[in-house]
Amino acid sequence: MLAYLIRRLFAAAVMLVVIILVVFSIFFLVPKWAGVDLATSFVGKQADPAAVEAVRQKLGLSDPVLVQVWEFFKGIFVGRTYAAGGDVTECAAPCFGYSFRSEQAVWPVLTDRFPVTLGLALGAALLWLIMGVAAGVLSALKRGSVWDRSAMVVALAGVSLPIYFTGLLSLAIFSYGLGWIDGEYVPMEDSLTGWLGGMILPWVTLAFLYAAMYARITRATMLEILGEDYIRTARAKGLREQVVIRKHAMRSTMTPILTMLGMDIGALMGGAILTETTFSLPGLGQKVLDAIKNQDLPFILGVTLITSLAVLVANLVVDILYAVIDPRVRLT
Repeated sequence: MLAYLIRRLFAAAVMLVVIILVVFSIFFLVPKWAGVDLATSFVGKQADPAAVEAVRQKLGLSDPVLVQVWEFFKGIFVGRTYAAGGDVTECAAPCFGYSFRSEQAVWPVLTDRFPVTLGLALGAALLWLIMGVAAGVLSALKRGSVWDRSAMVVALAGVSLPIYFTGLLSLAIFSYGLGWIDGEYVPMEDSLTGWLGGMILPWVTLAFLYAAMYARITRATMLEILGEDYIRTARAKGLREQVVIRKHAMRSTMTPILTMLGMDIGALMGGAILTETTFSLPGLGQKVLDAIKNQDLPFILGVTLITSLAVLVANLVVDILYAVIDPRVRLT
């Protein structure tokens, strides 16, 4: 198990370096090769030429490519100093860049908003995992019943309806109509009950979409597994049906579910724009949307790196859970 973990951690570290190189190239080198003046993009086309040159000097955009990559890597681990003449700007480690539009370092803003998106993703994931897997297993065990058909109809509706529709509908019914939920976001440190009240509708909205997909996948996988020889053998040995389902069928069913869960949680870290916009949540989704509108490249770069790291960590956790559920994975 230890050797398996070491291999996976090494692979994750290599992948992280590759991600940083690719993302840096997309945002800084490709535009330069295409003839785009990044310094002008940062300060605006109407800026004074002296201001544009000052930004170019500060960011080191005139340096060789290898020097720019090295400075970016070094800034992540030890910090960075942006200097042009007597104008010096310090960016403490980890430095993911500095926005000259808002005059803010990228990392503190990201860490301030990241907990909102993380709470949204994890809370919704817990709900959709419980509801989706439970509904899928019951549908498989009661194949052809009223429950099975009703659950699949609801699942089809959940997959078909977009988030902004179900989000606005839930706000209209439970917040504006019935008045059961305030719907306004409150930081957890200010009020735990207020935070839960502001997050419940976003959680349910996201969970409804993903639980529908998980229910369909779980049902299909469970039906396939229940027809396997080892399940029939377990039943022939006289094991109780609950034991057969829990220890044999569910263990095999969870493998594709874990694959989906790792990918979905990672993707949500960067794809929560619609949900956060619908419910006015101050997370990464809202920030990247504002950065795109303002053409604030450093913040877009920072969010891209953070979400890429989230996908990487989520898949690393899934790999470890694979080894826990199925010991054969440790040999690969």
